[in-house]
Amino acid sequence: MLSWIFMAKKTENKQDYSAKNISVLEGLEAVRKRPGMYIGSTGVQGLHHMIWEVVDNSFDEAMAGHCDAITIRLLPDHWISVTDNGRGIPVDIHPKKNISALELVMTTLHAGGKFGDGGYKVSGGLHGVGVSVVNALSTDVKAEIHLDGKIWTQEYTVGKPKASVKAVGKTKLRGTTISFRPDASIFDTLNFSWKTIIEHLRQQAYLNKGVKITIIDERSAEEKEVDTSSVPFDKHSYQFYFEGGIASYVRHINSNREPKHDNIFYVEKQVEEVSVEIALQYTEDFSESLHPFANNITNPDGGMHVSGFRSALTRTINTYAKNKKILKEKDSKLSGEDVREGLTAVISVKIPDPQFEGQTKGKLGNPEVRPAVENTFAEAFAIFLEENPKDAEGIISKCVLAAKARNAARSARDAVLRKGALEGFTLPGKLADCSSRKAENSELFIVEGDSAGGSAKQGRDRNIQAILPLRGKVLNVERARLDRILTNNELKSLIIALGTNIGEMFDIEKLRYRKIVIMTDADVDGSHIRTLLLTLFFRYFPSLINNGNIYIAQPPLYSIKKGKEMIWLYTEADLEDYKKKHNITDGEIEMTDEPPEGTVQSGDPKKLNLQRYKGLGEMNPEQLWNTTMNPETRRMKQVAIEDAEKASEIFDILMGAEVAPRKKFIQTHAKNVKNLDV
Repeated sequence: MLSWIFMAKKTENKQDYSAKNISVLEGLEAVRKRPGMYIGSTGVQGLHHMIWEVVDNSFDEAMAGHCDAITIRLLPDHWISVTDNGRGIPVDIHPKKNISALELVMTTLHAGGKFGDGGYKVSGGLHGVGVSVVNALSTDVKAEIHLDGKIWTQEYTVGKPKASVKAVGKTKLRGTTISFRPDASIFDTLNFSWKTIIEHLRQQAYLNKGVKITIIDERSAEEKEVDTSSVPFDKHSYQFYFEGGIASYVRHINSNREPKHDNIFYVEKQVEEVSVEIALQYTEDFSESLHPFANNITNPDGGMHVSGFRSALTRTINTYAKNKKILKEKDSKLSGEDVREGLTAVISVKIPDPQFEGQTKGKLGNPEVRPAVENTFAEAFAIFLEENPKDAEGIISKCVLAAKARNAARSARDAVLRKGALEGFTLPGKLADCSSRKAENSELFIVEGDSAGGSAKQGRDRNIQAILPLRGKVLNVERARLDRILTNNELKSLIIALGTNIGEMFDIEKLRYRKIVIMTDADVDGSHIRTLLLTLFFRYFPSLINNGNIYIAQPPLYSIKKGKEMIWLYTEADLEDYKKKHNITDGEIEMTDEPPEGTVQSGDPKKLNLQRYKGLGEMNPEQLWNTTMNPETRRMKQVAIEDAEKASEIFDILMGAEVAPRKKFIQTHAKNVKNLDV
């Protein structure tokens, strides 16, 4: 099969544009020309997708019941190998292509057991192209197949076979090993993240109960040193095996949360061609933690399985509460938002022909999945509530309390809006708004304190930049419901300034600023305030993060004055680079706490005078503009969620009510903290 990419060459006039101007890329050439189309990117995520594409083939064997052990090795010189004990890729000659089936799978797009009859009934795979894309984007690949008592091998260079498939020995084993080394000319980096691999494969182990997954790090010491992500994962090997499947997954997610009931609900059922597996447990948290999967692929945007689950959850809990006379009033009813507060749930469905919306497979569209999930869950959960009255009591009490809080939050929100209307504007008085009314051009800077706020207001571009100073540390929303958030003056001002409303009334189309920038001091208090604000956005405005609206300003950490010139250094690394570039030792540096405009060569005139900043208020308006707010020169970090589950876990640890997990986290990471201000 050919893959086509049409490339129009620049011509003097359209009469010169003809068939000769059309380039046809055959085989795997298209993959190398446009790798982002096949693995998402050529950055860190795309690099790791190479592993997932190979591992997914092994999981396909597992879902088909032919594999129960998978081993992933990180080898020296950026090699990766994936071994499974499945049936082994066939090596016999394909009847139509007249080449070995192994070579066909390794060198042809869309060739494999998931595209025709007699292969896999259920399969995953990130983009449906699999190991052939890995072959195309690697300098070297080796396939080793244990099949029918023989060991078969074939090697490839940049996607092309070096020789035919051949038998090189005898074996009593069965299975497949694919070893590959990504092409450095394609990828921005070849440094694999031990942490990323561990976390992804742990999740897959939960979704494939009964499959033993082993990950071994055999890289050189130099390569491990480059992998800074491996700090929390100092072991050189991990093994995952979960008989409990997604019930164990829910227990893992809730490990740092306080559960409302002891028993984890779990159901598994086959409904015609749809396999349904659901596990859930309620906690004292105020947010929902829902993790949907289809054929082991995460679906962050939900889909038919989520719709069926939520409908059944609301109906079943309301029916139980009314039957038990907990909801006594005739018209009283718990909403979907009420029954989802504090819920941790994992939904996993497996279907023969999944229909996804979007290239990233974020949303499942198969209509037959909804009734299968809805009916399976409703029946099993109703039985669970009846057979576990103590657990049911904990669940229903949580939902009823959430309903009361929701009503209180609605009253608080209405009061906020009414107050804004009475003042003549919906904007808080402390907000220094920009003159532009075009959201796509506007920026909101959330600034710590009145001092920094004053400098920011004077130094900003008044046309496009708005300033909102916050006084003190804002409310920790990880431990508060919406009603408390709406009565907190600082957060209330922020919510009104954003314009999107909050909770069930949230509307991203009403966002008043394209960029929301958190600008805090470079000290412990500033970091804490930044974390509190990120907690608010993560829990109550996740769409703003996913939409790329949230940024963190990066003010300079040091300044050096040389005559009339001011040199700004933003990080410790910048300072070290400056010292190396100019051959400066620590003994030749003199630190000062004087404001930058007063910085002179005080003390020893031979020493370099260095200013260390802790607060934005130490800079005058012009300096704050030049270093931190000017779009032409500033440094800003865009906030993104790479792993929603891991992000939620970190917020639970750092901002939740449980002290023990936070203490353990601090003890584990304390040795990696540099220049801590106390």
